[in-house]
Amino acid sequence: MDTLTAIHTRRSIRRYTDRAVPEETITRLLQAAMAAPSAGNEQPWQFFVITDRAILDAIPKFHPYSAMLKHASVAILVCGDLTREKHRGYWVQDCSAAAQNLLLAATAMGLGAVWTGVHPQEDRVDGMRKLLRLPEQVIPLALIPLGYPAEHPGSADRFDPGRIHRNGW
Repeated sequence: MDTLTAIHTRRSIRRYTDRAVPEETITRLLQAAMAAPSAGNEQPWQFFVITDRAILDAIPKFHPYSAMLKHASVAILVCGDLTREKHRGYWVQDCSAAAQNLLLAATAMGLGAVWTGVHPQEDRVDGMRKLLRLPEQVIPLALIPLGYPAEHPGSADRFDPGRIHRNGW
């Protein structure tokens, strides 16, 4: 699948089959995520691959928008590592680019995924921190449940020329 097709067909998938995602596929997704640009090439990310059913089932207890984890075989938590910051505050943008790369790679590989926000919601940050025993300098940004899709929503045309401005407001 080419890049523009992946961009235009990527949808938030919240229902998955029970087919497990192979480890080599997870590695390819993480390679795509780590190919993202970052400020000063700081690459401030850390990724947590979650396959343990007990951990996946515990997350909805503190994250109200993560019910789809009950059917996902894997989730990837994208975190910012403040010890890797060269340019203060840019970790959010850098890790968001990595998360988007991961979502697009999942689509291109025939997987379904959905971005579930963690940061800046303190209850979600604290819940992930406690559940995974994250060090204080590692901040969870986004949790991405993924798997083989059990739903296939059509693509959506979100282009809006009214949102385009040239050379000023």
